[in-house]
Amino acid sequence: MKTRSPLLAAASLAVFWLGGCTSDPATHVRSDELSDASRAAGFSSGAHERNAAEEARALEIRHLADNSLVYFDFDRDTIAPQFRQQLDAHAKYLAANPAAAVRLEGHADERGTREYNLALGERRALAVRRELTLRGVPASQFQVISYGEEQPAVSGRGEASYAANRRVMLRYTNTPLAQAQKEATGRRLAAVETGLLNE
Repeated sequence: MKTRSPLLAAASLAVFWLGGCTSDPATHVRSDELSDASRAAGFSSGAHERNAAEEARALEIRHLADNSLVYFDFDRDTIAPQFRQQLDAHAKYLAANPAAAVRLEGHADERGTREYNLALGERRALAVRRELTLRGVPASQFQVISYGEEQPAVSGRGEASYAANRRVMLRYTNTPLAQAQKEATGRRLAAVETGLLNE
């Protein structure tokens, strides 16, 4: 028995080795299938990269839509430092999308005369335009308008209401961002109203 075992092992090894050297069409089919699978995986990877890019763009648009308001202190048209990064993101978007147009809508709270608040809203919108222009966005992408106190974000008297109304809205007019802004405005107003109800 012991003599057969090494002989059997040697024969098995020879068959295994010779089997690896044969040209089997089934082996080639499997190689082709693997090649097809590799190409499919490459395509799938490309599709995944496109989906990831689309998701990133959708997130960027939602972020911009959620951050389209610049708020101001009472009777001021100076942009506070906390809004600089937000304006950087809008400038980057506008530079990357030269066909995009944005309307800078200036607003004020109800304190002061109608004429004074119209002028204050315009100064605020011009301050935002100046900041975006300094970041390289051409003036041709802007339209400036002031509503003064005529279109409050929230009604009511009190500092929380007044603060919510002292703003500039960056309203995109001809991009996918326009629809996203409508949705964001609804979310924002609901949050502001909830906050005011809890006061």
